[in-house]
Amino acid sequence: MIIQRVVLNSRPGKNGVPVAENFRLEQSTIPDTVQEGQVRVRTLYLSVDPYMRCRMNEDTGSDYLLPWQLSEVADGGGIGVVEESKHNNFAKGDIVTSFNWPWQTVAILDGSLLQKVVPQLVNGRLSYFLGAAGLTGLTALLGIREKGHVTVGANQTMVVSGAAGACGSLAGQIGHLDGCSKVVGIAGTDEKCSILVSEMGFDAAINYKKGNVAQQLRELCPGGVDVYFDNVGGEISDTVISQMNQNSHIILCGQISQYNKDVPYPPPLPPDTEKYRKKETSQERFLVLNYMDKQEASVLQLCQWIQEGKLKVRETVVEGLENIGAAFQSMMNGGNIGKQIVLVSK
Repeated sequence: MIIQRVVLNSRPGKNGVPVAENFRLEQSTIPDTVQEGQVRVRTLYLSVDPYMRCRMNEDTGSDYLLPWQLSEVADGGGIGVVEESKHNNFAKGDIVTSFNWPWQTVAILDGSLLQKVVPQLVNGRLSYFLGAAGLTGLTALLGIREKGHVTVGANQTMVVSGAAGACGSLAGQIGHLDGCSKVVGIAGTDEKCSILVSEMGFDAAINYKKGNVAQQLRELCPGGVDVYFDNVGGEISDTVISQMNQNSHIILCGQISQYNKDVPYPPPLPPDTEKYRKKETSQERFLVLNYMDKQEASVLQLCQWIQEGKLKVRETVVEGLENIGAAFQSMMNGGNIGKQIVLVSK
């Protein structure tokens, strides 16, 4: 069977900014027959995420991320429909998802790598299983619950960096739902800040490209910061950490400002920032894959919030497998709001 797939065409280098040309669309073939335990799936949606920047390097800097290989198909979160199955758990027509879905139009996969999903849980919005009701939503929810130490009625203030991104936009909302009294987002445009406040329920948002971030934080969080959901690292995080209270908590989710730099992960804090952090402030790296025993219950909670309208979801959907490289470039440049999704087929 003839298919289309996207392979890694070149590496941007540890300090380089990825571009669409780092990926290449090509024609390939897969077997016409499915073996026992396998499933043939047609790809519906693919997820594009910041962590993938690390997979473009020969050394990902992480023991849980494997590098993409040159001229080999890339992979990540995906969702599709079963066309043929020789696995007992799946039948033709089932909607399935996987964290390791190849970037190709049709694939034959080991059934043990797939999970069946129920479209009704997300009101038929299948792409949500890659975002708000998928790994992104789990990262936000479990990050806050496992590392944020949010307590209802404790009058806690949360700050979220990268707040208009896929994870940040959910984390701020979940912070409120779990009991934070105030949530402040940090984003890169006035439009993003406006959407965070008017649509997603943030109490305030700071455009870090305008004005003095430290001063704005002091004005918006006069009682200091109790919980910091860190998606970006770098100077913005140094500024937030300097205003954190004693016994506060940093949820180290991502460091997107550092992904195009040859630095350790997580990168070391400058001495002045480390001095502030030592005010009995916890800074713990969060990896959602360590909490997958809580996946099922957490996904159901996310889906319930979506159905009730308590969790607002933003997606940027790009059509066509051939445009996935451009979608990745746009995401890394901060050009979208919410989750970046590629629609491969309907």
